[in-house]
Amino acid sequence: MAHTKAIGSTKLGRDSIAKRLGVKMQNGQKIMVGQIIIRQRGTKYLPGNNVLRAEDDTLYAGKNGTVAFTTKTKTRFDGTRRRATMVHVQ
Repeated sequence: MAHTKAIGSTKLGRDSIAKRLGVKMQNGQKIMVGQIIIRQRGTKYLPGNNVLRAEDDTLYAGKNGTVAFTTKTKTRFDGTRRRATMVHVQ
């Protein structure tokens, strides 16, 4: 006797659960200590003043204030440059 149905049965087709990544607080919004600003994988956004980085690269507020985004030119180890977005709490 067969263990699977003969018609239309497949072991593929499972979908993964969404991770809900992205920017949670926009520029100029008020924020309290510990609130998440950005959920990310890797460091696309860098922590600035009063912003802390968690183990999974999530950025969250270290102080009460307002969120501010700035850009900065960073030099890589091979000498090339990239524009990085920094997140601050003022």
